[in-house]
Amino acid sequence: MELNWIKCQGGAWCKLNSVNLDHAHFENIEGVYIIWHGGTNPKTVYVGQGKIKDRLTEHRNDNRIQQYADYGLFVTWAKVAPADRDGLELYLAEHLRPLVGERYPDIIPLKVNVPIDLVEVNLPW
Repeated sequence: MELNWIKCQGGAWCKLNSVNLDHAHFENIEGVYIIWHGGTNPKTVYVGQGKIKDRLTEHRNDNRIQQYADYGLFVTWAKVAPADRDGLELYLAEHLRPLVGERYPDIIPLKVNVPIDLVEVNLPW
């Protein structure tokens, strides 16, 4: 499956802790998302799914994720139909090996494109 991974204004990756979650873009958008940290050794921090605005709001207050804030936390998301989310989340988790999160859907993984810019920063996939 080919997803359209969202970037922020100017084509830059969105910063988790400052992206405007009150923007109209986030009204009723549901799908999958990836959170990662920057720094000299970037890593995937979390992979998830659901109502993007609600989930990202929760992660702004999650100490397990915010412990990496000093490296800079970034996020991207893609709109995905509910029927595909579990398989995509599992595929992303298996390939990105996030630092946080230990439970994923028990389903057959659904292969998806990984944002190419993330590959270029040597994230662990």
